[in-house]
Amino acid sequence: MTLVAGVDSSTQSCKVVVRDAETGRLVREGRAAHPDGTEVHPSHWWSALRSALADAGGLSDVAALSVAGQQHGMVCLDEAGEVVREALLWNDTRSAAAAAALTDELGAAEWAARIGLVPVASFTITKLRWLAQNEPANARRTAAVCLPHDWLTWRLRGTGLLYDLVTDRSDASGTGYFDSVANEYVPDLLSLALGRSDVVLPQVLGPAEWRDGPSRLGSDVGGQRDETVRLAAGAGDNAAAMLGVGGGTDVVVSLGTSGVVTATSEVRAADASGIVAGFADATGRYLPLACTLNAARVLDATARMLGVDLAKLSDLALSAKAGAEGVVMVPYLEGERTPNLPDATGALHGLTLTNATPANIARAAVEGMLCGLAVGLDALAEQGADVTGVRLVGGAAVSPAVREIAPMVFGVPVTVPAPDEYVANGAARQAAWTLTGGATPPEWTLAESTRYEAEAVPEIRARYGDAAQRYLSR
Repeated sequence: MTLVAGVDSSTQSCKVVVRDAETGRLVREGRAAHPDGTEVHPSHWWSALRSALADAGGLSDVAALSVAGQQHGMVCLDEAGEVVREALLWNDTRSAAAAAALTDELGAAEWAARIGLVPVASFTITKLRWLAQNEPANARRTAAVCLPHDWLTWRLRGTGLLYDLVTDRSDASGTGYFDSVANEYVPDLLSLALGRSDVVLPQVLGPAEWRDGPSRLGSDVGGQRDETVRLAAGAGDNAAAMLGVGGGTDVVVSLGTSGVVTATSEVRAADASGIVAGFADATGRYLPLACTLNAARVLDATARMLGVDLAKLSDLALSAKAGAEGVVMVPYLEGERTPNLPDATGALHGLTLTNATPANIARAAVEGMLCGLAVGLDALAEQGADVTGVRLVGGAAVSPAVREIAPMVFGVPVTVPAPDEYVANGAARQAAWTLTGGATPPEWTLAESTRYEAEAVPEIRARYGDAAQRYLSR
């Protein structure tokens, strides 16, 4: 049996799965936590990867490995390959003013037409503009710019040479300076942000391309043999999740740290409103995507506020009536990206002496989180996605309340695959692809799904829209 490994280096943790390359059967797995915060030194990712690999039994019998990672994070390296400063993560909103300035300088329509994106604080290009303006010495010291999954793959390869940095289309397409139609970087956009374009950028590999790892993987990452391990191009976490869940043409809603609505497309989206980002996927196609900053942690925060665990929060939410008797939560707890309100905060609306109950607040939290995603669902439909059903994945999808309320908010049936590490699974599937070659990744048996249907309740979204509009009208 040939084994492959997939890594999900997410915002909160590192997960590793080791699977049978032919069937996808899980053989073993491991995980380790990441530190909190919106800026993190990449060494923490490396330590977590080492721990997760050890927890998963190492790599001594693994033929290929792929790393999927959180998108957009800015990792700057100097000429010696040392990290210049802590990485700014996708959810660090300090570059919001830089994003607005970059958008104004070219115009939203020009950005969307050229690269499929309109700058928001999440994207790497805005963080580079922030760096140039606020830390000019660090900007001058920067000799290479890469993303979290690029950096980890580079560390695994172990050469220390900047020109050995590699990435893939999916992650490159979220930087703000890569054209995923032409499949090339756009130097003038990089220069617009950083003030120069002479930095090293990772080579963009094709979906099934790979590089040899070190001749002997070090014991610190579980290597104990002379044969080389194929290191795949890797992927952004959203593209890897689509590979892992086998999304096909379905719309997939992922409820993790962020909330994501996405679908596979043959053409790149060009949404001048900025709601839909025209990313690339991990197969050579495109991945139109809308993202909210607030998803699963909305439920965490609400449970903490009510003094209950997540299971009890779900029970409370299901005990309340649809619409929470008029209580509405606008869950902009970390600012928001859809709509682009980086400095916004969350709010509860419609509270009265009679409806101010834990059950209604719990219900409003679930409905508010889902309403935020429904905005992205509508935007994808406007870009041509077939929104006749939704596949729901991510940590918050295990909640019975989320599963049962989602079709009321989305207005379409919802299918929920069995809980799994879909980003890591997608990375493992990509690793297996490097072994088989060919035009498509290997077919793996997918987990069974449960279907949820309920009559849509338009009043939920109508009330949410009225409450959210108060931010937009300020």
